[in-house]
Amino acid sequence: MSGVQTIKVEATEDGSRVDRWFKRRFPHVSAIMVQKLCRKGQIRVDGGRVKGDSRVHEGQEIRIPPLPEPGERPPVNRMSDEDIAYVKSLVIYQDDELIAFNKPAGLAVQGGSKTTRHLDGMLDAFGEGLDRPRLVHRLDKDTSGILIVGKGPKATARLAKAFQSHKTRKTYWAIAIGVPKPKMGEIKGFMRKAAASGVDSERETMVAAGHGDEGAQHALTRYVVIGEAGQKASWVALRPVTGRTHQLRVHLAAMGTAILGDKKYTCHRPAPEDLGRRLCLHARRLEIPRPGGKPLVLTADLPPALKKIYDTLGFSVKEISETDIEEDLA
Repeated sequence: MSGVQTIKVEATEDGSRVDRWFKRRFPHVSAIMVQKLCRKGQIRVDGGRVKGDSRVHEGQEIRIPPLPEPGERPPVNRMSDEDIAYVKSLVIYQDDELIAFNKPAGLAVQGGSKTTRHLDGMLDAFGEGLDRPRLVHRLDKDTSGILIVGKGPKATARLAKAFQSHKTRKTYWAIAIGVPKPKMGEIKGFMRKAAASGVDSERETMVAAGHGDEGAQHALTRYVVIGEAGQKASWVALRPVTGRTHQLRVHLAAMGTAILGDKKYTCHRPAPEDLGRRLCLHARRLEIPRPGGKPLVLTADLPPALKKIYDTLGFSVKEISETDIEEDLA
């Protein structure tokens, strides 16, 4: 039996539920035991009682009561063989610090209301406890493309800090309805959340706000039009300088050229040729700084369903210079 411990919540654990935080730290302790310890007040956060579904935040201190030693444990992976094979098939790169996935549209990054199958839950396929990879950023459920997770607390903390301090460079590709004018520039302003629903970001809606409004956050996006299909649609590269919820979707809709397939942030233009059945937003490129070396540059191919839409509109990835695009967005 271990003694009483006090553990501080790391930046990468901010917003985690108490029971899930506990499971990552002490995988041998059952969920039933965690709930029981919470009810008895033996697990406390900053000295206060909590429930299993309470959320913890960076810097808070969690009191851990005496716990049984690991002993015999059930197998680490309770995932199905199919899910293990599936999540591993999404990996496009990995090293000692991180794993990069090409996340498909429709797969949530985290659990939420009525969301039980998500990438975070599948990370059990890669380890347990402190060795279990951890999320360092997010993508909307219906956005495809690059998403990385950190290997171990130290790597995860460094990567999370790089995202939070805007030292990473992200490039998204979108198909917009119509053509943004001008064809290259910046979109900026303030936005705020109109509603919140925990970690289920798809239930949140962002609205325009004024400077000084409660909850208002400044948002800045750089963009350049790569290709056009007449005036019906355009292929746009976007760089979110800030990282607000649904930022790219809100900004393109505000220009009157909403992202094709976006059912939440729309514009007055009709979708071309009935192609708007999926959100045409893809996290194409991610540049991550590396201490003492060159940045790591990752790219994610378009998923087949999205590439088919590109082909239908006459957009060819082979005919563009991504180097020129990156220079335009710099």
